[in-house]
This record gives sequence, C-alpha cells and structure tokens, in this order.
Amino acid sequence: MTAQHSAPALEISQLQTWYGESHILHDVNLTVRQGEVVTLLGRNGAGRSTTLRAIMGLTGARTGSIKVNGVEAIGLATHKIAHLGIGYCPEERGIFSSLSTEENLMLPPKLTVASGEKGMSVAEIYAMFPNLQERRHSQGTRLSGGEQQMLAVARILRTGARLLLLDEISEGLAPVIVQGLARMITTLKAKGYTIVMVEQNFRFAAPLADRFYVMEHGQIVETFAASELEAKMPVLTELLGV
Repeated sequence: MTAQHSAPALEISQLQTWYGESHILHDVNLTVRQGEVVTLLGRNGAGRSTTLRAIMGLTGARTGSIKVNGVEAIGLATHKIAHLGIGYCPEERGIFSSLSTEENLMLPPKLTVASGEKGMSVAEIYAMFPNLQERRHSQGTRLSGGEQQMLAVARILRTGARLLLLDEISEGLAPVIVQGLARMITTLKAKGYTIVMVEQNFRFAAPLADRFYVMEHGQIVETFAASELEAKMPVLTELLGV
C-alpha cells in the first residue's frame, strides 16, 4: 500500500458546471479521502456522470474548485488532469474494436504521476483479470460486455492512476459478472486505490462503499457513511425508488 497523502484524494467545493446554456451542477461539494470507495447515488439526470466528467474537464464551463491530492485542477486541460493520477472509465467503455485485448490494454501511455506511482504491469493485470489473459489475442468486438468492462478498468490501472472514476460499470451485465467486478473493487481498495463510483445498481454499490453522496437536480442532497446505510434506507427509497 502506498504512503497516505495528507491531502484528500479529491476535494470539490462550490462546483458549478454548464453544457452550453444549461446549468447542470449547482454548488457541488464533496470530499474523498485517500483509499476510500465513495458512491454517487441518484436518479438518471441527477448530475452524477456530469460530476465525473467535470472532474476530468470534459464538460463546458466550470467554476469552483476541484483539488486532486491537494492540486487545483479546475483550470487544467484534460491531459494534465490525467497526469495528476486520475483514471476515468466512462459508461461507453471506449474499447477499440479493431484492436486485440492486449493492444487495447497497451494503448494508453503510462502517466508521469506526481506521486511517482507506477502502474500495474501486464502480468499483474492478467493475475487480477484471468479472463483478459485468456482473450488477449481476441478482437475488442469479440469480447463480452463483462470482458470489455474489465478491459476498460484494466487499461487505466496500467497507467499509474490511483484515483479511479468509474461510471456505471455494472450496467447491463449478468449477475455473475457483476460479482466479479465487486471482487475487483474490493481488491483495488485493499491495494490502496481510491474509487469514486456512479452506480444505478444499488445492490452492487451498497456493500462496497465507505460513504455515499446522493444527488438530485445537480446538487448533493444527502451524504452518509456505510454504517448509517440502514437508517437512511427510508430516505433513499424516497429519493431513488430503491
């Protein structure tokens, strides 16, 4: 496990975000400590995916503050933000269909991360994802949805990123594959990775997270620790329909 930084892995304050004229995020404040798994809950359109995209600089205008390991990132270009040690796994996965599994895996360059953190080796990745080793010569289009999702995550682990932003990684996947993704997140947490998940699948997300933020209409409306989950279920049922 890496040495803990004194600064939070991610600290967002008074974040406002627009897509063109549309004001999407309104004064979002959240903090993720080193080594935590934090889940953003909310209905579709609540602003959860936009929050991840805003962290990476992939939205329109942004104001406020986004600090990564204590470094202000709000004014940085997307490639500079990645070099702060963030790996972003978007909902659409972005697997190149004409490339093999291994070619996809090798595609992103290793980051020169400020912390000096080295990414996982291909051998380490294959040890974590044996399916990918078996399919290493298969074209991206021939992988199952679950294998594509594992490849999308594996690709960012190779870069050296230690803060992972995972957008709906369980969506549309069979329960047995979702269980495999849950084991992956548990393993990554044990290795000291920090993870922010946007998840619609509450059953998948609930046992994994240390803390939860609930979003509605582009704002944080609830935040609570895993130990408070049971007590918060009536509120979550009302907000999320879970």
